[in-house]
Formats: sequence, structure tokens, C-alpha cells
Amino acid sequence: MDASVELVKHLLRSVVHLHATVPRQHPSTRILGDERLGSGVVVDASGLILTVNYVVMGASAIDVSFQKGRRAKAELVAQDFEVGLALLRVKRQGLAAATLGVDPPVERGCEVLALATTGPQERRVNGGLVTYLGEFEAYWEYLLDRGIVSSAANPGFGGGGLFDLKGRLLGTLSLNLNEIARSSLAIPVDCYTAHESEYLRYGRVVSRPRRAWLGVFAHALEEGVIVAGVVPDGPGERGGLQEGDLIVSLNAQAVGTRRDLYLTLWRHEPGEKLTLEVMRENKTRRCEVTGGDRAHFFRQL
Repeated sequence: MDASVELVKHLLRSVVHLHATVPRQHPSTRILGDERLGSGVVVDASGLILTVNYVVMGASAIDVSFQKGRRAKAELVAQDFEVGLALLRVKRQGLAAATLGVDPPVERGCEVLALATTGPQERRVNGGLVTYLGEFEAYWEYLLDRGIVSSAANPGFGGGGLFDLKGRLLGTLSLNLNEIARSSLAIPVDCYTAHESEYLRYGRVVSRPRRAWLGVFAHALEEGVIVAGVVPDGPGERGGLQEGDLIVSLNAQAVGTRRDLYLTLWRHEPGEKLTLEVMRENKTRRCEVTGGDRAHFFRQL
């Protein structure tokens, strides 16, 4: 890894620490807690900060700590529940903003630096290589068309930056993939740049078709897709889905994989009626679920 100390020092100027306080009655606190620490990257000198949505979802207050001890309150500008990004704004001008690396695109084998915070004044860095570029699916009804997996483990809290050795921001660090050795997942920066104007104008992506949401944690097994948990009071639980159910079909479309489930589900919008066939205690059962709106369910209180 041929990264100079000067480059790392330069990149760290754009990395900030986040402290989010979330009301205890917000539905996300059951999983994520009501005090959350995260990282962010300044993407505009006028005060825009990019991070991951799970850090600030439901937050009533967001405190930002800069490298030299300065602090500021942030407002939530936009949330993308499907990709997993959030955009914040602080009332500061002349901030050190990252250079966004959208052209040429990142390639496998590219040397990268993962930068994140572990406290208000603590920043850390890891180096590695891009090992995978492509579809990434996860159990919380999440499918990223083109995730960036690298051998540079996230050295701090989620929301930091993945940079190349030219100093370009390639993506937002989302989580460590412990099951894939020391690897991390980053959400590509073009997920932000492609929709920046919509984030700023509407607070969300309006050009993307709205997706129905079940509120289940889906795990893939050889037998198919099993419900490993349900979001309390979410659409799936209200429709009768239970932990341990093996999903057989959705609206008469066979569900053999988790990807099948997501792509079939996302052909429908929130509010549509969905019929799921599941195997429960060796019997086939039907559950009638009204597709939910994840962004509405987890909206700021």
C-alpha cells in the first residue's frame, strides 16, 4: 500500500464524527438503540455531509464533530432507505470537501483507503484492495445493484469514506463483512451523485419506483427463504408472518431465493395487497399482507 502520510492527513480533513440521539419511541431503537455514533464525509464545502442512513434514522438531534475540535448541529436533508444513504447539512462554509470519484469508475484490484471515526477527535485508517464489484444482498430487504467490497476493513463507525490513492471518494462505508474475512462494504458514491438534485429538492429519490416493504429479516437456506424475524408492528407481522416461516411464493410467484423474494416484492408498491404462501409446522398457510412503506414507517417523529 503506497499511501503517503500527507494524503491520509488531507483526506481526514473531510471525515467527521456523528452523534445521533433518537427518541426511544421510534421503531428503529428496538434494533439500533437510541444513542448512535457514526462517521460522515463532507461532500460540499457549503456544509453537506454524506453518511449511512442507519446512523441518523429517526434522530431528533445530530451532533457533528470536526477534526480540529469544532462542533455543529446538523439537519437531516435526505434519506434513501433503499440504498442506505443519508445526507446532512451543517451551517458552516468553507469546509474541506472530498473529491467525488465518479469517472473513471472504480475497478477490482484498485488500492483503497477506508477512513472513519472512533470518537469526536479520533480518526482511523485501513488500507486494502477492491475485491468485488457487483450485486450485494442482505437480510433486511436490501439489494444493492453494485456494492464495493474491499479488504480494507471499516476502522470505525459506519458512514466513513472509501478513497482511492488519488484521493477520490469512491463510496460510503456501510458495514464490515465478518463472514468474508476482514472485508467491508461501501455504497458507491455514484448512488449519491446520480440523485443529488433529488436529495436536495425532495429529501428522497422520486424518480425510482416506490417499493413495497414486508418488514421481515429474510435468511437464505438450501430449502428457500426463511423468516428469521419480523419488525414489530410492521406489515409482515400485521399480516400474520411469523419467525420460522418458510416463504414458498408471493402472489403466486415461486420464491426460491432471497433475490427472488426481493425482486418479486419490489414489483409492487406500498399499499398493494400481497398474498404469501408459507410453510409453517409442515403445513402450507396463506398470509395476506398489505405492502408497507419503509420510509414512512421509520420517518422522523
